[in-house]
Amino acid sequence: MPKRDEVRVADEELLASLGYKQEFKRAFTPLEVFGIAFSIIGLLPSIASVLFYSVPNGGGPAMVWGWAVASVFILLVGMAMAELASAAPTSGGLYFWTYSLSSPRWRNLLCWIVGYANTVGSIASVASIDWAAAVQVMAAATIGSDGTFSATSAQTYGLYVGIVASHAFICCLGTTVLARLQTVYVVLNVILCLIVIVALPAATPAEFKNSASFALGSIQNLNGWEDGYAFILSFLAPLWTICSFDSSVHISEEAANAATAVPWAIVCAIGIAGLLGWAINMSLAFCMGTNLTMLVDSAQPMSTIFLNSFGKKPTLALWAVVVIVQYMMGSSMLLAASRQTYAFSRDGALPLSGWLYRMNSFTGTPVNTVLFDAFWAIVVCLLVFAGTEAINAVFAISVVALYVAYSIPIAARFLGGKHNNFKPGPFSLGVFGLPVAIIAVLFMMFMGIVFLFPTTPQTSVAEMNYTIVVLGGTLLLSVMWYYAPVVGGVHWFKGPVANVVMADPAMAEREKDMSESVANSKDGDVEDRTEEVP
Repeated sequence: MPKRDEVRVADEELLASLGYKQEFKRAFTPLEVFGIAFSIIGLLPSIASVLFYSVPNGGGPAMVWGWAVASVFILLVGMAMAELASAAPTSGGLYFWTYSLSSPRWRNLLCWIVGYANTVGSIASVASIDWAAAVQVMAAATIGSDGTFSATSAQTYGLYVGIVASHAFICCLGTTVLARLQTVYVVLNVILCLIVIVALPAATPAEFKNSASFALGSIQNLNGWEDGYAFILSFLAPLWTICSFDSSVHISEEAANAATAVPWAIVCAIGIAGLLGWAINMSLAFCMGTNLTMLVDSAQPMSTIFLNSFGKKPTLALWAVVVIVQYMMGSSMLLAASRQTYAFSRDGALPLSGWLYRMNSFTGTPVNTVLFDAFWAIVVCLLVFAGTEAINAVFAISVVALYVAYSIPIAARFLGGKHNNFKPGPFSLGVFGLPVAIIAVLFMMFMGIVFLFPTTPQTSVAEMNYTIVVLGGTLLLSVMWYYAPVVGGVHWFKGPVANVVMADPAMAEREKDMSESVANSKDGDVEDRTEEVP
């Protein structure tokens, strides 16, 4: 048997041991699995989208040192997740791990919460990325008109709807096409980063170049918080940028050699993004000038930095590439989000699960979940008409909701008690697993709270941070539905539901060993939940 076929068979056997039949085509190579995580991070356009977090909350020192500190913690989060992904690579990874690792008393509810938090966070990520793309296009129009054009919220939203719709079309294509696109995304991302790292310092006029003391040591606090807390608030920039790396998990069932490719894709994407992002922020800190108030008040701070350094025409040319890469981020994010939605509906947890859990016979992809996520991304960004702070809440939700989904399974691995039968995969942290998990969970809990604070200490109703309202309301509704009388999930939701029967005795024994906790009922008694699919 050719090696490729051996890998495919091993992947399918591992997935079957987790209780699921192979439904996707495994067309993603290890490089392309890395590519989807790295393209969603989309360094330069992502940094451009969130400079409004770091520039006013410390300036250059926050951009450089804040990025460095936060990147280390993010890497620890990724390593903890990678270990789980290696042990059980499935599209619904986070909520599947939560169920299989948690105590019988709480596993159903925790699985439900993680699944909804992951689904909401993924849709919010699509919305925030595509909204940033629309803003960047409008910034180009402003530069091209020499500042005479200023887009309205309605104009930007109309463009945003068009971007989301185009991504929905792309993500309905066949798996092979989607996989090959990831290599293109990686190449463009790296080229764009290197251009800015090298060319920006070379092209910046003397009046906009900063000294080392200003760029690296002079705290510029424009929002009014204490300097120390302002520095912590600047972490929101790298946290939003280097996020959604669970995307590699959600294409596990489309990846070759998933137990190895997925965890290393997560770790490598975070590590490379941390290093390249630090270099980009260093370049920006030395080349953005000293008038930070002007940058913060501009429609797009990075486009203003480019305009000051390169001039109008080179800026427009470079900005076009920024927009293209940002656009690619959105398509990759919708792809990953649709796979999470598909997996969650496969286990019957979402409204309309019967309609969502369908594979298109022509494309071999879950078209219905793509359309579902695209629709809700369009709905979420209606918040723009409630004001700037309301739309900023979408950026925050895309991190906070995902951190809820990340932290629970990581913690459950060590808190699940006697029913936890975690068996490491090829990627294992060994004795470092526990300390890494503790640091990762504490960091996510802390930053999840930080994300809920308003931009300034003196705020108004219009300027409040509405993250807690939108995310809290969504999660509250999901919990209310879980406990609803008669129809609530507490009456019927049993966590991941196997849809494949293990015919081979050896595979059946393997399934028993790896999924024993999935077969335990609330009281710890064994319950057969395997369903035969014709």
